[in-house]
Amino acid sequence: MTMGKLFVVEKRNPLGPNARRAGWVGCNILLAEIPPDGKIPMISAGMPVRKRFVREEFSRVKQLAEIPPSLRGWALDVLRAVRQLGKPEFTLQEMYAFEPQLKALHPSNQNVRPKIRQQLQALRDSGLLRFGAKGNYQVVQIRSNERTAENR
Repeated sequence: MTMGKLFVVEKRNPLGPNARRAGWVGCNILLAEIPPDGKIPMISAGMPVRKRFVREEFSRVKQLAEIPPSLRGWALDVLRAVRQLGKPEFTLQEMYAFEPQLKALHPSNQNVRPKIRQQLQALRDSGLLRFGAKGNYQVVQIRSNERTAENR
């Protein structure tokens, strides 16, 4: 996976001139492009997920929407970098390795390292990360053993 802005909405071609709504432009939602943090399971392994779990996950993910739009792109790009690391714990130094890619995505920002730290704080405040010891972070994992209604 390469770094890139997260686009989950794909513009379609306008309807042809003979269509009832000629010129209308629709879109496709690219479900495969939605990051794991944006997906809230309601069915898992053929079993309904407990309502409490779905509500908790929605509350956690909803906090991402509360990040100001001007910062949300940055937050999602940093989150994507965290996901690229592919491990439950990581260091700030590992995140700094994404500096060239993040700078390419956000060329007007000359202070990429402080921005990475700021976005890690925003992701922590959103409940997606936890701070460990200085410069160490943990990805908050979904509690899969509590998901299904079967496990009441």
